[in-house]
This record gives sequence, structure tokens and C-alpha cells, in this order.
Amino acid sequence: MKKLLKYYLLSIILLSDFVTYAQPGDNDTGGGLEGGDPAPAPINGKLILLAISGLFFVFYTYRKNRKTIY
Repeated sequence: MKKLLKYYLLSIILLSDFVTYAQPGDNDTGGGLEGGDPAPAPINGKLILLAISGLFFVFYTYRKNRKTIY
């Protein structure tokens, strides 16, 4: 049962991007100014903070699992 649940969750995760990144239909305006394309979102805001917090999380999980193995 657990193996089936893992395959089910994996398929949902892999196939959900088709739905979440779908193009708007003819009646949708896209939510931008004047009914056109929306303004581009910045991708570099707080990226350094995210990378640093990711490194801290890696070190934390490494130290936690290292203590339980030995």
C-alpha cells in the first residue's frame, strides 16, 4: 500500500505542472495592465538569503543524521 501511495504522489507532483502553468483562455485578460500581459516578476529578490538558509538547513540535517548513525 505504501508503494502505491508513493507512486500516486509522485505522479501528482510530476503532472501538476501541466495544470499550474496552463495558458489563459480567450476570455481571460491575464491580470495585467490594460488587459495585456502582466508585469514580469523579479527573480533575484532575496535570493542570497534563500541560498544561505538552504545551506544552514543542509548542515543542520547532516549533523542531526550523523549523530544517529554513529
